[in-house]
Amino acid sequence: MSAESPDRPLADDVLSLLDSFIEHVQHIRKLLLGVSLSAIILAPLAIGLSAYLLVHPSFFAVLEIENEFGVVLSVLLGAVIVISAIWLATGVRQYRSMSSWKERYDSYARGKEEMDKKIASQFGLDQEQ
Repeated sequence: MSAESPDRPLADDVLSLLDSFIEHVQHIRKLLLGVSLSAIILAPLAIGLSAYLLVHPSFFAVLEIENEFGVVLSVLLGAVIVISAIWLATGVRQYRSMSSWKERYDSYARGKEEMDKKIASQFGLDQEQ
């Protein structure tokens, strides 16, 4: 098949579309990495602060003085601890997932670059075109 075949522009479009999609996924990966790092940093802070408030002597005084408020505050602090623990576990799992995806993406990019060089040298094509 010659380089001027009508099918060639379609193949180039599909390949460039695929490359564009992979680059977009790479951008999303970086964004998700930031989200997972924020979970890894902020969730322990929320858990620590909630635990500190729950064991603080003044907290028990508030529970004794303000019946309804103390109960609601206890429930909310418990919810913060549970949600933060889930957030932390999700952040760690997402971070691990994104790290392994980066390794696979780097392998893909190296393989693609090697294949492009091989094809260009085989057919005498200039890489800059």
